[in-house]
Amino acid sequence: MTTNFWKVVNNVIRDADIILEVLDARMISETRNIELEDKIRSENKKILYVITKSDLVDKKSVERAKKELNPAVFISAKEHHGTTILRHTILKMTSERPVRVGVVGYPNTGKSSLINALKGSGAAPVSSKAGFTKGKQFVRTSNILLIDTPGVIPYKEGDQEKLALIGSVNPEKIKDPDIIAAKILAMFDDVYGVKVDDEYLALEEIAIKKGKLKKGGEPDVDALSRMIIRDWQQGKL
Repeated sequence: MTTNFWKVVNNVIRDADIILEVLDARMISETRNIELEDKIRSENKKILYVITKSDLVDKKSVERAKKELNPAVFISAKEHHGTTILRHTILKMTSERPVRVGVVGYPNTGKSSLINALKGSGAAPVSSKAGFTKGKQFVRTSNILLIDTPGVIPYKEGDQEKLALIGSVNPEKIKDPDIIAAKILAMFDDVYGVKVDDEYLALEEIAIKKGKLKKGGEPDVDALSRMIIRDWQQGKL
């Protein structure tokens, strides 16, 4: 992540009354950006944790996260669940009107989708590709001014597997996609109609089932792995 992106985000932190840190419900700890949280607190700004894609996890995971993060709101921007609660929570946290709300987080955690859910329209452009948002974008709703930011990866973040799983690296740029895809399959007992006992054997079976084949009919595990990663990042798994 370039210094220019950090400059944009630092300006948003400084100018906003409240910062929403957008987290993926499937990987809450992994999508927390402690470096970013430290920057927010150093500016004496309030943090509201917004856990997106909450429809993809079970209730136990949600309840456990509620105990660890406070304040936190769980939403599904896709289904528009929780957006009313989020709006009310924002307005309760400050008397400023309009309240200026910075939206921050890792690339591709759903910041723009969240903004569109609150606005009720396609106000912020959305893409499944990491790094789609390039600069600040302002979206006004009733009594709330939302400021979208580029996704920020910590300066010291070098775990490519983690970045791939949380959607911060595009599948096309991953060096060993089969390793990441196997980790995703290990989270399921059955996926794509295939029982997962051995992740790598399952990759081959799914490739055959999906018609991902090389010349000669061999399973194209590389292409299939990138498809699995893309489906995971887009919330299809």
